[in-house]
Amino acid sequence: MDNNGNKCRICLIRDMAGKEDILSYINKTRDMLTDEDRVSNLVYEERLKKCTSCDNLLSATCMKCGCYVEIRALAQNNHCPLKKRKW
Repeated sequence: MDNNGNKCRICLIRDMAGKEDILSYINKTRDMLTDEDRVSNLVYEERLKKCTSCDNLLSATCMKCGCYVEIRALAQNNHCPLKKRKW
């Protein structure tokens, strides 16, 4: 659900109400990655932009692989599970 109580079809965890525990986990994951393993903030936001325009995103979860996209997009060596959509 988003902050207005609407079901999120295509949204991110940071846009949902009551998900502070998951946001904390995302931040911890970011902090655990080394600078070489973590993408820049610009690349991260570009990846999330692609995810939010994808029909396979449902409530911040990629329906192709089951991950939270905000976590998957952090690591340099991770990729989109859709071969047609590279990042």
